[in-house]
Amino acid sequence: MKILVTGTAGFIGAALTKRLLDRGDEVIGIDNVNDYYDVNLKLARLAQFQEHPGYTDIRADLADRETLLAAFAKHEPQRVVNLAAQAGVRYSLENPHAYIDANIVGFMNILEGCRQHDVEHLVYASSSSVYGANTAMPFSVHQNVDHPLSLYAASKKANELMAHTYSHLYGLPTTGLRFFTVYGPWGRPDMALFMFTKSIFAGEPIEVFNHGKHQRDFTYIDDIVEGVIRTLDKVTEPNPDWSGDIPDPATSSAPWRVYNIGNSRPVELLRYIEVLEECIGKRVEKKMLPMQPGDVPATWADVQALTDDVGYRPSTPVEEGVARFVEWYRDYYKV
Repeated sequence: MKILVTGTAGFIGAALTKRLLDRGDEVIGIDNVNDYYDVNLKLARLAQFQEHPGYTDIRADLADRETLLAAFAKHEPQRVVNLAAQAGVRYSLENPHAYIDANIVGFMNILEGCRQHDVEHLVYASSSSVYGANTAMPFSVHQNVDHPLSLYAASKKANELMAHTYSHLYGLPTTGLRFFTVYGPWGRPDMALFMFTKSIFAGEPIEVFNHGKHQRDFTYIDDIVEGVIRTLDKVTEPNPDWSGDIPDPATSSAPWRVYNIGNSRPVELLRYIEVLEECIGKRVEKKMLPMQPGDVPATWADVQALTDDVGYRPSTPVEEGVARFVEWYRDYYKV
């Protein structure tokens, strides 16, 4: 297939692009390669496949409507995976406009491109952050998610609502994937695993929020990519049993779905750090701090719907995934 992927210089986008090219798909990659974190890491990710004959590289911002729509018109992708976004909960407290530009305006342009060019299926990144103030565990896609705790979370919830509108009005099949704490080789430097690893190798203390009592549904990158591809390959259809009298938040009478995509095995942050220390072979000094604004104490994904519909089965325990990350980190940074 010919697939347009946004965010190809990003952590998940690069891993997904490699897999799609390996199986013979043609990929049109869009990324603005911004400096939210180390540009060299983004360029190194792109270098893995930039010369592949099936890859087309476009440097553009999703908020640039003219350039984005021109890419749709020129390349006519059959399917689209939108992973480009301004990520990060804490950053959204300091730079709220970045989230509106990338996650709202940019997503609007993606929807219009899909509508105007009869795209068969749009798969887009949502986030576990949409669960916000919810405390019933595990988080289920059938729960109401109307109480976000950060602008980042609100922007991802908005994406789900915007996608539903286009599915309803224009019959555009859309699927939102609520990612749960993705980690692994080539990961993001602004996430805990990367920052902790850097500090341990440098012999510096680490900041541990919520006194290490956070629980996160850490999900290994290969499991995530497998789930994204399975979802992309199965075009969303309307739920014939959906009722406006008892509206199911996860499905619709339109071709629209949202799924959790996680490991479904929450791990306490202190255990995660312990595994990292074992993999590196060094202990680290921990600065215990209270919970940060916008954060949630725990995440745990109920992935049954994704398992039922596409056979998604995450299989990588944190011990194995963290070891692979450390191996990559040593090699990439020569430490």
